[in-house]
Amino acid sequence: MSAPAFDFKDHVVVVTGAGAGIGEGIAQAFHAAGARVALGDLREAPLKQAAGTLGAERVFAQAVDVRDEGSVASFVAAAEKQLGGVSVLVANAGIYPNTPVVDMDVEEWDRVMETNVRGVFLTCRAAARSMVAHGTPGKIITISSGAYASGRPGAAHYCASKAAVVMFTKVLALELAKARINVNCIAPGFVRVDSEVSPLTEEYVTALTRGIPWGRQGTPRDIANAALFLASPLADYVTGEVLSVNGGTSAGRSQLPLSTPPGARKERSP
Repeated sequence: MSAPAFDFKDHVVVVTGAGAGIGEGIAQAFHAAGARVALGDLREAPLKQAAGTLGAERVFAQAVDVRDEGSVASFVAAAEKQLGGVSVLVANAGIYPNTPVVDMDVEEWDRVMETNVRGVFLTCRAAARSMVAHGTPGKIITISSGAYASGRPGAAHYCASKAAVVMFTKVLALELAKARINVNCIAPGFVRVDSEVSPLTEEYVTALTRGIPWGRQGTPRDIANAALFLASPLADYVTGEVLSVNGGTSAGRSQLPLSTPPGARKERSP
């Protein structure tokens, strides 16, 4: 079945972390739906390639460090000058190194928190200020992870940062409701992207995939479809929510066998 035909031809959509992976997939989906799209990423080479894939029409790209207040402000201002007022923001930029707590240095902890939490705060604040100033009933979408509710070894900083993104989203939704700005969060499950973005062992990939009830890994397009919905008029009454897109992973442990052998008689009380 094909994806719903969303129309964003009158919208300016800003996507961070758009140089590859989920962010690039989201940018592509909004551009295909007619939006003017601003792509931001810390890495200039992938960013240039992602923008080139979309073509010159309705596209703006600029390197941005979401940890830096000035860099974020410059990016949003330049995007608006080039494309018009922002009506949709997808705060996607994030990092996910893997280190046990006893081996983790303070610099790595701070780098994850600065990118995944401070970066979301700065990006959302810049977009929200613009939307409020222009009276735009916009849409803000943050990208968390299933890790916000389920820990895993080696990812204390990542899991903590994604839990923080969820609560930040809820509070921002409360604060912006009067301005009719929807703020929601997408929590992707396992999405396999290129090795530069996600250097994972095959053992880890196999174990994760085995636990997905839908029987396959997610794709950037799966997450993009959720973003299209949350940014559309169909979600006008949805705010402060977390939409899990994970093939059923958060529903439970599908890899477990039946606890009672099939066909076994059950004792019934009279």
